[in-house]
Amino acid sequence: MSAHHIRTPVYLLNERLIRENMGMMRYVKDRTGCKILHALKAFASFALFPLMSGYLDGTCASGLHEARLGREEFKKEVHAFAAAYKEDEVGHILGYSDVIIFNSFHQLEEYGQMVRDARVQVGLRVNPGHSEVATKAYDPCAPCSRLGITVSAFSKGFKRYGALVDGLHFHALCEQNADVLERVLGSFEGLYGPYLEGLKWVNFGGGHHITRDDYDVERLVKVINNFKNKYGLQVYLEPGEASVYNAGFLIASVLDIVENETLIAILDASAEAHMPDVLLMPYRPYVMGSGQPDEKKYSYRLAGPSCLAGDVMGDYSFDRPLQRGDKVVFTDMGLYSIVKNTTFNGMGLPDIAVMKETGGLETVKTFSYEDYKARQS
Repeated sequence: MSAHHIRTPVYLLNERLIRENMGMMRYVKDRTGCKILHALKAFASFALFPLMSGYLDGTCASGLHEARLGREEFKKEVHAFAAAYKEDEVGHILGYSDVIIFNSFHQLEEYGQMVRDARVQVGLRVNPGHSEVATKAYDPCAPCSRLGITVSAFSKGFKRYGALVDGLHFHALCEQNADVLERVLGSFEGLYGPYLEGLKWVNFGGGHHITRDDYDVERLVKVINNFKNKYGLQVYLEPGEASVYNAGFLIASVLDIVENETLIAILDASAEAHMPDVLLMPYRPYVMGSGQPDEKKYSYRLAGPSCLAGDVMGDYSFDRPLQRGDKVVFTDMGLYSIVKNTTFNGMGLPDIAVMKETGGLETVKTFSYEDYKARQS
């Protein structure tokens, strides 16, 4: 991929690579009969939705705006879940959704009959009682988590409100393999198996890294089929990262190089503003052609242009010295980047471009001062 003439900073989304990811999703669907929804929280660049909707069954949304985007642009099933719904938004969400999943019996009592009257299916999110996520900020089943009804609360509330419920939802994975799902599902069955009779579906949530090279797809197929054969229910998955895994890039230019104990290349892209998970998780994103510090001949710290002292992507080495004006390509930047970026320091948002399967490059979105100003008071 040549980035020499492209305007930076820019998120570049590769159609061919996304289609390859979609092909793996289709394989799982064909082998199991499960339905797969794309999680808009991870990636919502709707220029790619015509491609993705040819493979997936719909989208899952975290609120009104995602539900509307899914209905208008993906044009297939929409499943909505929120930790809590606002009263003045529930009716609007109903208009865009096929399924609404509640996080408490209080909200089910408040809105459940309204949802059923609108002929929208009702779900409950439950805590499956098991997770193996190392980073607690990303662990939906961490101690004191607000996400998912605990089994003690469920056993009491389901007796009263179970007639309203069409399905159960759990989510406990983050960038994990099928063996973890198998253990989480075992815990879920142990806690909630007695309540599954009469339901229509179970949603296994997201965090399934289906399109990663080392993902055990055949184990996933076996887990899904065993569950379906045992309970006779429709199974849903809702991966987000897997849809665009390794199919998006953030291309930046070197603005300047300064020295303070080490060489520091200041880029026109920001970790804080344009790839916030780098600092939140934290992790060191891969740069094409780079190595670990001192692995190659020339080492640099890559950093953003903002006033935040910690606006740093990491330390890297290269075969040749970096020059002002050089392009730096960060990989796997389609997920949780465009949907989370900010205009901190008044920085412009990166363009969004698509590398077409035909070989051309199309810039589908640019941003300006007006976008920054419109977000202020």
